Amino acid sequence: MVAQRGGPTGSYAGLVRASTALLTDHYELTMLQAALGSGTAHRRSVFELFPRRLPEGRRYGVVAGVGRALDALEDFRFDDEVLAVLENVVDEPTRSWLSTYRFTGDVWGYAEGETYFPYSPLLIVEGSFAEAVLLETLLLSVYNHDSAIASAASRMTQVAGDRPCIEMGSRRTHEEAAVASARAAYVAGFATTSNLAARERYGVPSAGTSAHSFTLLHDTEADAFRAQVTSLGTGTTLLVDTYDIREAVALGVEIAGTGLGAVRIDSGDLGVLAGEVRAQLDSLGATGTRIVVTSDLDEFAIAALANAPVDAYGVGTQLVIGSGHPTCGFVYKLVAREADDGDLVSVAKKSTDKISIGGRKYALRRRSPGGVAEAEVIGIGEAPTDDGDDRALLVPLVRNGEVVGREALDEARTRHQASRAELPRAAQQMSRGEPVIPTIHEGPRGTPDL
Repeated sequence: MVAQRGGPTGSYAGLVRASTALLTDHYELTMLQAALGSGTAHRRSVFELFPRRLPEGRRYGVVAGVGRALDALEDFRFDDEVLAVLENVVDEPTRSWLSTYRFTGDVWGYAEGETYFPYSPLLIVEGSFAEAVLLETLLLSVYNHDSAIASAASRMTQVAGDRPCIEMGSRRTHEEAAVASARAAYVAGFATTSNLAARERYGVPSAGTSAHSFTLLHDTEADAFRAQVTSLGTGTTLLVDTYDIREAVALGVEIAGTGLGAVRIDSGDLGVLAGEVRAQLDSLGATGTRIVVTSDLDEFAIAALANAPVDAYGVGTQLVIGSGHPTCGFVYKLVAREADDGDLVSVAKKSTDKISIGGRKYALRRRSPGGVAEAEVIGIGEAPTDDGDDRALLVPLVRNGEVVGREALDEARTRHQASRAELPRAAQQMSRGEPVIPTIHEGPRGTPDL
């Protein structure tokens, strides 16, 4: 059993937790060995985690996984078990250095639930090269996955409006990815999850009733419904498309009464069927019985059901694969490092189509006097000027190696709703398009740098 840190904070801990140090790539450690050998490993360095672009056609992205990344950073240590694995990976002096590894630097980043755009500096990691470079793969794996799920979930909850979305994709992905997906979906507005590990680790509300196998287990559909209502109460949700939907709805109301909580439809033309079921329920006096629809829903299918009498959506496969974009394409690049004279100098990758922009970054969301987002402004070397309507985006996450940015998951959820609400109206469109606001880089004197 793992114990939560003070409830649903978006993180979890047990008395003994496994090291995360091997959740990385071989070359991170061989770089370290070579840097230790050349005497450059301890140079002060600034790394930046950022996207060069949004997934094709998307108008904004959503930051998720911050709390998970902070947990992973705390557990990034090289104990005897880990060092034994590295005997044929790096030399003994490098293993000796790793045996006392603790990240002692600073991390700034976009808070969880925040929206982002191309070149948003989602994380700024400051420390020695040796300490910071080792975190690259771990941070990227957490952020790329969780932000992809949250970005898809945000589009779904946006078009769903006041109708709740239920996360139910556990069986469609890796078992640990399922837990992370449920967490990320909750940040982006999903109401509940089917995943009990997400409930236990992160406090995400869980829900569920029965599948088709439960109906098939019984001699008749009436026997199945009666057993479910007896056990779970009349407020339960009955799955009505195992055999004949119309007959099942009639049976459900007959057995549970007009106070039946909900019926679920998992196949067929959901819009047409929802209309027919609504009319039938109303005719039977079950006017308060809700209709839940499932079956490979994505944001486009949810949008198509906007005018149907649907009360809730269950989303599985399309959510946990990021609705066609299972990764965000984030990268982690060195953007500044210590020179021989002790000053920080900007460095940048210039490869075709894979450029990075040198210098320590600062970010704010430029907003109109009415609070509508107008641009993502990235300051290079110093913070951009706030005209009074703008909003700073980077918050402290780690200071001198100690996590300072942990927060309750509901705070991230609330933040996402506010961040999404301040975007221009075009952000609500499901059609393919460009980022809803531009990204502007400013040099040290406020002049455009890029």
